[in-house]
Amino acid sequence: MDEHKVHPPYLSILLISASALAYEVLLMRLFSIIQWHHFAYMVISLALLGYGASGTFLTLVRTWLLPRFTTAFIANTMLFAISSIGCFLLAQRLPFNTLEILWDFNQWWYLLLSYLLLFIPFFFAANAICLTFARFGEQIPKIYSYDLIGAGLGALGVIGALYLLSPSGVLQLIAATALVAAAMAVCHKRGTMSALLALILIPLLLPPSWLAPQMSEYKDLNQTLRVTGTSVIKQRTSPLGLLTLVDSQKIPLRLAPGMSLNSSIEPPPQLGLFIDGDGPSAVTRYDGRSEPLGYLDFMTSALPYHLKPQQRVLILGLGGGSDLLQAQISGAEQIETVELNPQLVQMFQEQYGHFTGWPLLRERSQIHIGEARGFVAASQDHYDLIQVSLLDSAAVSSAGLNTLSESYLYTQEAVTEYMNHLTTDGMLAITRWVRVPPRDGLKLFATAVAVLRSSGVLNPAHHLAMIRGWSTSTLVLKKSPFTADEIQRLQDFSEARSFDSVFYPGISPQQANRYNILPQPYYYQGAQALLGDGAEQFFYQYKFAVRPATDDRPHFFNFFKWSTLPEMLSLYRQGGFSLLELGYPILIITLLQAMLASLVLILLPLRFLKRVQGKTGGGYTWRVVAYFIAIGLAFLFIEIAFIQKFILFLAHPIYAVSVVLCGFLIFSGIGSRFAGRLLENRRKPTVRSIVLILGLVSLSYLWLLPQLFSVLSTLPDMAKVMISLLLIAPLAFCMGMPFSLGLAQVAQHAPQLVPWAWGVNGCASLISAILATLLAVHFGFSWVVLFAIALYSVAATIELHARHD
Repeated sequence: MDEHKVHPPYLSILLISASALAYEVLLMRLFSIIQWHHFAYMVISLALLGYGASGTFLTLVRTWLLPRFTTAFIANTMLFAISSIGCFLLAQRLPFNTLEILWDFNQWWYLLLSYLLLFIPFFFAANAICLTFARFGEQIPKIYSYDLIGAGLGALGVIGALYLLSPSGVLQLIAATALVAAAMAVCHKRGTMSALLALILIPLLLPPSWLAPQMSEYKDLNQTLRVTGTSVIKQRTSPLGLLTLVDSQKIPLRLAPGMSLNSSIEPPPQLGLFIDGDGPSAVTRYDGRSEPLGYLDFMTSALPYHLKPQQRVLILGLGGGSDLLQAQISGAEQIETVELNPQLVQMFQEQYGHFTGWPLLRERSQIHIGEARGFVAASQDHYDLIQVSLLDSAAVSSAGLNTLSESYLYTQEAVTEYMNHLTTDGMLAITRWVRVPPRDGLKLFATAVAVLRSSGVLNPAHHLAMIRGWSTSTLVLKKSPFTADEIQRLQDFSEARSFDSVFYPGISPQQANRYNILPQPYYYQGAQALLGDGAEQFFYQYKFAVRPATDDRPHFFNFFKWSTLPEMLSLYRQGGFSLLELGYPILIITLLQAMLASLVLILLPLRFLKRVQGKTGGGYTWRVVAYFIAIGLAFLFIEIAFIQKFILFLAHPIYAVSVVLCGFLIFSGIGSRFAGRLLENRRKPTVRSIVLILGLVSLSYLWLLPQLFSVLSTLPDMAKVMISLLLIAPLAFCMGMPFSLGLAQVAQHAPQLVPWAWGVNGCASLISAILATLLAVHFGFSWVVLFAIALYSVAATIELHARHD
C-alpha cells in the first residue's frame, strides 16, 4: 500500500468521532449507576485528557508515524474499539469507593488507576483524528467539520440507543462502530476491509453479563439486597435512569420516610423502587380501602390536607406513588401527577397496575409524562395544592452527592411559577430531608421569602408555615395569608404526631424544638433570621450556603462554603468530614489533577520543539499556546452555559442535552467547513470579525433568551426543538471557525506544531469542562458566557502567522 497516495478518511473520522462522544456519554450514564452523578465531571475530564495526551504523544513521534499514516490510523481506531470495552471491565474491578476518599489514602490510588484506564480509549480516538490533521494540513477545516459533525451525531445517537439497548449493549455497539471506522479507512482494499468488518462480530457476540455495570456495594440497592429474602423482580433502563423494583418475601419492606413515631398503623405490602441504585421509594399495594393507608396521614407531607380541603392537586414527581395515594385518602377530587420517566409510569399503570390499584385510582387521578417545571409553565390551570415530592434518597442527600447537579425544580423562578399557578387560597408544599445543621430546609425557606418579597408581599411571614419530624420537613407557602383557624389546625396536626413547628405566623420560641429535640432550635432560628432585617448577615455568617438558587445558578444542593472548610478539617477525628458536601471537593480535586496533567502535557514537548523556534521566531510557540488555550476554554464555556439555558426551554433534560449538544457540534462543523471553503477560494476570514459576531450574538442571547422562552413556553415540543436549533445555528456556526482557522495557519507556517496545538486545545478543554461548573456555582452561567467572550477576544488579538520576533 502506498502511504503517500492516501486521502483523508472523512467517513472514518466521522464514525470514530461519533464513537468517542457516544462512549463519553455512555460512561457518564454507567458511572451514575456504578457510583454517583458527580462522576460525570470525571468522565468528561478523562475524555479531554485523552485528547490532550494524544497531542503531546504525536508531537514526539510525528515524524515516525506520518509516513505510515494508514497503518497508524487503523491501529488507533481498532485500539479504541478494544480498549473501550477492556478498560471499562478492568476499571470495574477496582475497589474504589467515593465515600472513603477523604480518609482512606488507598482510594486515591484506585482513583488514579481509574483515570489511567478510562482515558486510554479517548487517547486512541484522539490519535486517529490528530494524525489526520497532521497528515493533511491543507484540509484541516474540512477534517474538523467531519470531526464535529460526527461528534454531534454520536451525542444524538447514543441517547436513542440507550432507549433501545441496555448500557452494556450500547457499549458493544460503540466498539463495533469504531471497527467500521477502521474498515472504512481502507475501503479501496476490499480484502482488508472485509477482514476488518468481520471483526465487528467479536464485540457484538460478547455475553452481556460480562459488560453489565457492577454497582457500588454502598449504594442503596445493594444494601437492600443484603436483607434475607429480597430479590429484583423488575428492571428497566433508559437514558433517564435504571429502574429497579425489589420485593422482600421474608422481611416485609416498610418504607414511610418521615412517618411520625406516634403512628400505630402498619403499612400494607410494599415494593422498593430504586433509580440508578438510589432509593428506595415505596410502591404500595392499594385495594380501594383507605384504612391500610392511614400511616400516610402521619407524615409531614400530609400537613396541607389538614389546613383546608384540597380539591384540585398537582403532584410534581410520581416516585412510587405515595404522594398520589396520600392525596387520594385525603379527599382530593382531582389529582394530577407529572412524571418525567415514561417507563416508571408504564410500570405503575400497567405492569404492576393490579398491585398499585391504578384501575381504582384513575377515576380521580391522571398522570402526565413530562418535566415538572416545563409542565407547570405550559399549563393554563390553577390548583388548590401543588406538592413537590421527596424523590432523592436520604443517603445521597446526607452524603452531599447531589451537590453539583443542576436542579431547576427548586429555583426562585420555579417557585414563582408554582405560586402563579395556585388558586387564590392555594398552597405550595415542598418536603425535604432533615439535615443537621439545616441546609435544604433553610434554603427552601429563604427561597420562599425571596419569592414572596419579589411578588410584592409586604409581610412574607403571614404566608409561610414549616414543620419537621425526625427525618423530613415540609414547607407550605400559601398565596393568601394564613387564617387563625389554619394556624390552629397546624398546631393540632403537629401536636398529635409529635412534629416540631419550625415556623408559622405568631410562633413563639417555646413552641419550637419540643419533640425531636436538637441541641439548638436551628430551624426556628434560621427562619426568624431569614424573615428579619438581618437576612444578609445570616447568609454571610451561616456555615453553609443557603442563598436561594436561581435559574442562572441552579445548584440548589450546593451548600459548600470555603470559610467553613478549616473548621471541618479541624474536626477530622471527630467526624467533621461528615458535614462536607462530597461532590464539591471531588470537583476541586478533579480540577487540580486536570491542571497538573495539562501543565505536564503542554510543557513536555517544548524541548523537542526548540528547533521550530529558530524557523518561526522564539515567541511563536507561546502564541500557539495562548491562542489554543483561550479558544479551548471559551468553546466549552459557551457550550455548557447555553445547554443549561436551553434545558429550561425544552423542558426535558435528556432531550435538551442531546439536541443542543448535537446542534452545537453539527453547526460548528458546518462553520468549520465554510471557513475551509473561504480558504480554498483565497479568501481569509479574520478571527477578529468572527469573534465580534460571536460576542454580539452571545450577549444578545443573555438578554433575549429568557424573554423569548417565556413567550414560547406553550409551543409543542417539536416546534421548540426547531426554534432551539435555529437559535443555536448562528452561535455555533461562528464557534466552529477559530479552531480550524488557527490550526490551518499553524499547519502552513509550522506543521510540526499541529499535534501540539491539538493537545494544548484538548488540555484547555479538559480544564474548561470543570472550571465552567465551578464558575457557574459561584457566579452563574451568565458570567460563564462573559468569561468565554473575554477569552475569545484574547484569542482574536493573537497572530498565528509566522514572523521573526
